[in-house]
Amino acid sequence: MDRALLLPVLLLAALLLACSSGVHGAFNRSSFPKDFIFGTGSSAIQYEGAVNLRGKNIWDTFAHTPGKIADGNNPDTGNDFYHRYKEDLKYITDMNMDTFRFSLAWCRILPTGTIAGGINKAGVDFYNSLINEVLAKGLVPFVTIFHFDTPQALEDKYGSFLSERIVKDYVDYAELCFKLFGDRVKFWTTINEPTIFASGGYSVGNTAPGRCSPYVSKSCGAGDSATEPYIVGHNLLIAHAEAVSLYRTKYQAAQKGQIGITQVSHFFYPYDPASDADKRAAKRSLDFMLGWFMDPVTFGEYPATMRRLVGSRLPKFTREQSEKLKKSFDFIAINYYTSNYAKAARAPNGLQLQYGTDSWAEQTGVRDGVPIGPPAHVSIFYNYPPGLRELLLYLKRVYVGDTPIYVTENGTDEANNSTIPIKEALKDRTRVMFTYNHLKFVHKAIQEGVNVKGYFTWTFMDCFEFGDGFNDRFGLIYVDRATLKTYRKMSSYWLENFLKR
Repeated sequence: MDRALLLPVLLLAALLLACSSGVHGAFNRSSFPKDFIFGTGSSAIQYEGAVNLRGKNIWDTFAHTPGKIADGNNPDTGNDFYHRYKEDLKYITDMNMDTFRFSLAWCRILPTGTIAGGINKAGVDFYNSLINEVLAKGLVPFVTIFHFDTPQALEDKYGSFLSERIVKDYVDYAELCFKLFGDRVKFWTTINEPTIFASGGYSVGNTAPGRCSPYVSKSCGAGDSATEPYIVGHNLLIAHAEAVSLYRTKYQAAQKGQIGITQVSHFFYPYDPASDADKRAAKRSLDFMLGWFMDPVTFGEYPATMRRLVGSRLPKFTREQSEKLKKSFDFIAINYYTSNYAKAARAPNGLQLQYGTDSWAEQTGVRDGVPIGPPAHVSIFYNYPPGLRELLLYLKRVYVGDTPIYVTENGTDEANNSTIPIKEALKDRTRVMFTYNHLKFVHKAIQEGVNVKGYFTWTFMDCFEFGDGFNDRFGLIYVDRATLKTYRKMSSYWLENFLKR
């Protein structure tokens, strides 16, 4: 890093650290349990680049469709992590972290999505080398099997997750990952944020593969927002259950790893705390965002509110599927960014049904003109740390009991403003305080009996943020988009100090 940029960032980081210590007392790594792990995360489609060395996925298609990505960009280059991972990973050890979360690109391993279509040796070699490098640096690999990037070949062949046929192909792919990498990977998650994948890709249409009803968006071209999100969600859950069952019966005893699923949720508060209707709306909002996938993997069935409000549009599990789903996790990974208010809403128009209105609740981050917390650059996110504690307590009380929980994504962003000098862009004071305050509420949840075992910031480096392209900067490490040169932000120095042993 350039010395001219380094000094002011270090000084500001030291100042913030001193100020926070003075006001709040000693709070750092040692405040957490000894086995608590700290890390940061990434995903293949957002980081790797090197698209010419793998098969095509649905995000390649979506991002190259005019008008789909806010800034007109695509993930073709990403952060070029495929070629730069060794030098990039040094930043993580410099920050005194314990673990690195990343995903495997299905079509980098299986270009056509199936084993019959052939295994890409170069892709396997890349992931072997990446895992070995992570371990050599003293870090724990925390690996996601599927993070939004369905092989385009399976989309073209049978509609991918709209078809039950996806289950076998996904499980074959997952088993190949266990065989190839399970001797070294001890933390697996089957699917990242199934709620976002199913709703964004098949109800709103603003993420790949971009399907929705014409009354939701004229830009979708094809889809059914009333049924497809639930069909896709159902197949995601069955694929998850089958992969977990396979891992537990065939690989877990020898490989001694753990397997879970990565969920995402806001926490929801009643818009009017005195209104029973708004209280019920807040509970329905949690059921539709978190319960949609947590109820099945815990109890083997969808939430009663979803079954009542969605009715026949919600698929049903067979008895065997239900039994496989029950307790199909060794840990739960949870991603949290914001909290919202929920207000009771009227029943949706029966001719324009969609996942987003099926809960009969209106969600908003603003009440009586006042945001729930300071707004982030992404318009739907507000900085509200107490919501993370509430979400962790809710997970323990309703779903997991003492089963381990990992906070696998938590972060905030700045705008990608090319008019700001890099040395100014590195002074991410907001991210420092965001991280500090959210860690405070994680710590409080632990004190209140929640078995939280780890915390990962989102994200390691500024990256391709799906529909926003490169408009947002969520990273601890600044990436100059023109050159791909990297610089440490103030937050990375703050974390380095916070995590000193």
